[in-house]
Amino acid sequence: MLLIGNGRLLSLVPEKPYQEDGAVAVEDDRIVATGTTTELKKRYPEADWLDARGMVIMPGMTNTHMHLYSTFARGIALKDPPPTNFLEILQRLWWRLDKALTLDDVYYSALLPMIDCIKSGTTTILDHHASPHAVTGSLETIAHAARETGVRTCLAYEVSDRDGEKIMRQGIAENVAAIKKYRGQNDLISATFGLHASLTLSDATLAACREAAGEVGSGFHIHVAEGIQDVEDSLAKYGKRVVERLAASGILGPDTIAAHCVHVTEKEITILKETGTLVVHNPESNMGNAVGCAPVGDLLAAGVTVGLGTDGYTSDMFESLKTANVLRKFVSGDPGAGWVEVPALAFANNRRILSRFFHRPLGRLEPGAYADVILVDYQAPTPLTAANWFGHLLFGFNGGLVDTTIIGGRVLMRGRQLQHLDEAAIAAKAREQALKVWERF
Repeated sequence: MLLIGNGRLLSLVPEKPYQEDGAVAVEDDRIVATGTTTELKKRYPEADWLDARGMVIMPGMTNTHMHLYSTFARGIALKDPPPTNFLEILQRLWWRLDKALTLDDVYYSALLPMIDCIKSGTTTILDHHASPHAVTGSLETIAHAARETGVRTCLAYEVSDRDGEKIMRQGIAENVAAIKKYRGQNDLISATFGLHASLTLSDATLAACREAAGEVGSGFHIHVAEGIQDVEDSLAKYGKRVVERLAASGILGPDTIAAHCVHVTEKEITILKETGTLVVHNPESNMGNAVGCAPVGDLLAAGVTVGLGTDGYTSDMFESLKTANVLRKFVSGDPGAGWVEVPALAFANNRRILSRFFHRPLGRLEPGAYADVILVDYQAPTPLTAANWFGHLLFGFNGGLVDTTIIGGRVLMRGRQLQHLDEAAIAAKAREQALKVWERF
């Protein structure tokens, strides 16, 4: 048993989100109790003691839309003129990069951002992978990286028609194999059924994916109306907008993640609500790709569950949180926007989304939840209370302040030092792999 105490407890439990003196008792991979340090020391006198030294004890951050395979894009030189729209970004960068990946590349491109997750306090990610010339075994390779690093991960392979039927079928098989092996069978790793986007999926492929996913009881993880090109393609080919087409194809539902949803209408928002489909907002990516901004306010007002992700732009969810806040204000023209919506995305709704893939609660420090705990070395310049904790988190916290990261009761970083990984050696090997990828790019 592990007892983490002598800290300021930000449990994020709605009834009592914060207490000045707090502790968390952990047994195996779950939390068994929270309370004051004195109280829990008396209750668990034999527990191993981890002194928070006055730091903030809080749940690990979570990312509900991530692309680990994007790692080797950092610093890459494009062979063509700079893209002028989203489709050109896909064609000139991402669809060339993913084709250049081998299974070794997949492994190292997963290890480094997972290390970044540990260092920035992100303890759970929902990944969305593509490597068309190394499909078979790719999700198991990422699972291996997850086991090695200890980062809680949900796997998905993005099925697409863009590389031909054989590779499309391999993608279906890869999803099915991962779901059978991990969904409900493993606490650290889960899986769902990945799809790329409407513009690269024919009706026949959607039908094949729906049939395969139905056999394993899975929903989908798919990009939806991220760029206007996705909408234009759907209208031109099928006479329907993206959400309408996916609903008619049986893709939407309460276990499906529709990432982005930038270009959706009021009618489509109603469909998302009626089908119970989950949406993930990715503010930095949408700004960086100049595709627009999801109508977060309208989606939430309609009762759609909207979570927060990064789309691979960063592993630091504190960074995504800040961006979501300022973008919400900028787009709405309301300086008061974001105070309610953004914490709802990052904490309440990410928690709901993750409950579809992991059988214990995440995102709160409470009995029964996974013991995913971070210590943040934050020295508050003003009083930190149960009423103002989000203001402190928004303007004072960042990934670099994370001192300790614990996932499933396992201490992965302490005092900013990784406990079982040689980051320098892994990064050196990754640089070797990246050079080979860039040669094939």
